[in-house]
Amino acid sequence: MFSFLLNNQVKTPMKKLLVCASVLCCGFVSAQSPLPPESPDMHSLFNGRDLSGWDGDPKLWSVKEGLIRGETTPANPAKGNTFLVCNSVRTGNFELRLSFRCSSTNNSGIQYRSKRFSETEAPAKWKVRGYQHELRNENKMPNVAGFIYDEGGKRARICLAGEKAEWTETGKKVLAALITPEEYKLLFRLNDWNDVVIIAEGRHIRHYLNGRQVLDFTDSPEEVLLDGVLALQLHGGKPMWTEFRNIRIKELK
Repeated sequence: MFSFLLNNQVKTPMKKLLVCASVLCCGFVSAQSPLPPESPDMHSLFNGRDLSGWDGDPKLWSVKEGLIRGETTPANPAKGNTFLVCNSVRTGNFELRLSFRCSSTNNSGIQYRSKRFSETEAPAKWKVRGYQHELRNENKMPNVAGFIYDEGGKRARICLAGEKAEWTETGKKVLAALITPEEYKLLFRLNDWNDVVIIAEGRHIRHYLNGRQVLDFTDSPEEVLLDGVLALQLHGGKPMWTEFRNIRIKELK
C-alpha cells in the first residue's frame, strides 16, 4: 500500500493527511540514527605490512599494496566458506570501522560476536559461526551489503539492509524502513571502496554504510550473541577476491 500511495499523485490536503497516517500506522517512517563522529581512541587492527594478529589460510589471505586481500581462483579454491580471524580482539560491546571492496562474482562478510569451530585444527579453525555483516558488490536490494546473516546458524538472513527490526518469539518483526532501494543504489559505490561502521551494544546492533544508517536490529534475549571473535570472510564457490583497509575498533562500555 505504501508504494501505491507514493506512486500516485496526492491532489488534496485530505489525501495528504491519509497518506501520512497510513505511512505512520504501518511503521514506514523511521528517524535515522546519525553516525557518531569517530573517536580519537579507536584501535587499529591492521599494520598495513603483514597479517600479524590475524589467522587464516595462507594460501588464500595475504597483504598486497598495504591492503588485506583474500582471493580464490579455479586453481586455488576455498573448500567452503573460510575466514581470516582476528586474534587480538574480542567483540562484545564495540564500534568497528573499516573500508572494503570486492568482486561481483561472489560475496564476503564481516563476522562479529562469532565462535570458531575449532581453536587449533585446520581448516576448522578458519571457520566460524555467528553474526555476519554481509558484503557484496551489488546495489539492488535486497542482495546488498549491510544485512545480518546467521553464519553457521538456522536464522539465515536475520535482518535485511534497510530494516529497523527486532527478533521476537515468533521471528523477525519489522518496525520501519531506513532507506529505499533508490536511495541505496545511489549510496553504494559499485567497483569501489565502501565504508562500513558496526556498532553493537547489548542486544542492539546498528550498521552504517558510507555514513548512513542502513540497519537497526534488536535481537531477543534468547537468541542474542553478546561476545565472540571478529573475522573476515572469503565465500566458497565461484572464484572471487575481497580487500580491506583502515580496520579499527573501540570497546564500548
